[in-house]
Amino acid sequence: MPTVTGAWRKRSRNCCATPGRFEVTARKHSATRLTFTMCAAEALSMTGFAAYTTLLPQLQREWGLSNSEAGAISGFLFAGYMVSVPVLTSLTDRVDSRRIYLAACVIGSIGAAVFALFGQGFWSAALAQFLIGAALGGTYMPGLKALTDHLEGPAQSRATAFYTASFGIGSTISILVAGKLGATLGWPWAFWFGAVGPVLAGLVVTFAVPMGRMRPREQHTTALLDFRPVLRNRKTLPYIIGYAAHNYELFGQRTWMVAFLVFCAALQPEHAPMAISAATLAAMINVLGPVFSISGNELAIRFGRQRIIFLFMTLSGVIACLIGYTAAWPWYIVVLMMMVHYGAMLGDSAALTSGAVASTPPEMRGAMMAVYSFLGFSTAFLAPLVFGMTLDLAGGNQSIAAWGLAFASIGIFGVFAPVARWWYLRRA
Repeated sequence: MPTVTGAWRKRSRNCCATPGRFEVTARKHSATRLTFTMCAAEALSMTGFAAYTTLLPQLQREWGLSNSEAGAISGFLFAGYMVSVPVLTSLTDRVDSRRIYLAACVIGSIGAAVFALFGQGFWSAALAQFLIGAALGGTYMPGLKALTDHLEGPAQSRATAFYTASFGIGSTISILVAGKLGATLGWPWAFWFGAVGPVLAGLVVTFAVPMGRMRPREQHTTALLDFRPVLRNRKTLPYIIGYAAHNYELFGQRTWMVAFLVFCAALQPEHAPMAISAATLAAMINVLGPVFSISGNELAIRFGRQRIIFLFMTLSGVIACLIGYTAAWPWYIVVLMMMVHYGAMLGDSAALTSGAVASTPPEMRGAMMAVYSFLGFSTAFLAPLVFGMTLDLAGGNQSIAAWGLAFASIGIFGVFAPVARWWYLRRA
C-alpha cells in the first residue's frame, strides 16, 4: 500500500493548517500501518456494540419485554448515535479527530458499565444503549476521517474499505464474546467486557495516530451544523441516500438475527437439533461481512460503483423478503441463506462510503460524514422497531409468517433498487 499523503505539520497554536499547504511526512506513518491501527481501534471500541442484541432473547424473557419494546431498546443505541454524530463528526473539521475519539470512547465505556450495574428493565437498558450509541457517533466516522485525512486516490478507497469492514469484525467479536460470557458468567459480564474495549481504543488512537486535518478558524465560513453545502453536492447525495437504505436493512437484520436463530432452533426435529448455538452462528455469519465489504469495493473499483451498489442492494432485498419463511427448514440451510443475505447486504457497504468520501472536497468531509451517518443511522434506529412491531402485529415471534413479514419489512427498499437505478440514470 502506498505511503501516507498527509501527517500534517502544526502551523499554529490551535493546531490548524492552511488548506493546500499540507506537507507530507510519509516516513513516519505508512498507509498500511495507519489503516491497521485505525481498524484495530475501531474493533476495540465496539466490544459493547452487539452485547444487547446478542443477549436479547435472554433479557426479553427475564424482563418480560414485548417484541416492540425489545426492538426499541436496540433502537435507542442508534438514537444516541443520531444525536451525537452531527456535532462530533462536524467538529472534526475544526478539532483534532483524536480528541473527539478519546472522549467518545470514555462515554462508550460508561454506557456499558451502566448497563452492567443498573440494567433491570426497559428504561435503564435504553439509557445505557443511548450512551453506547452516542459514543459510536464519536468514534466510527471521526475515526474514518482521521484515516482518510492522510490518504488519497486508490489508497484512500482501499483503506476506507478495510476500515468499514472493521465494523463487522468489531461486531463479530462483540457477538461472540457476549454470547459466551452471557451463557457462562451471566449477562452483566458481557457489558463489563464492553466497557474495557473503548478505553483501549481511545489510548491506541491518541498515541498511535497522527493529528487530523483541520481548517483554521478564520476559514470557518459556515456554522458548525450548517449542512446545506453537503446537501447541494449532487455527486455525494446519492451515496447518502443509498447508505440510509443500506443501514435500514442491515441493522434490522443484525438486531433480530440471534432471536431468529433461537426460533429456528426451536423448530428443528429432535433427531436433528441445531448443533451450534445461535450466538456462535450469528458471529459466524457476521464475520463474513468484512470479506464481502472489501470484495464489493474491489468490484466497484473495477466495474463501477453505481452498478455494483445497485446489484448488491437488489440481491439482498429479494433474499430478505424470503428468508423469514425458511425458519422451519434444516438449520444449516437457513444459516447458509443468512450468510448469502448478509454477504449481499455488506457487498455495497464500503463502495457507498468510499464513493461518498471521494466525491466530497477534503475541507467538507467532516460535515459530509455527519450528514451521511445521521441519515444512515436514522433508518438504523427505525428498522429494529419496525421489525419488532411487525412481529407483534403479525402474530408474535412464534409465528413463521410473522418472521417472514418482519424480514420483508427491512428488505423492501432493496427490492425497489432497480427502480431507483432507473430514476438515477434518467437524471444523470
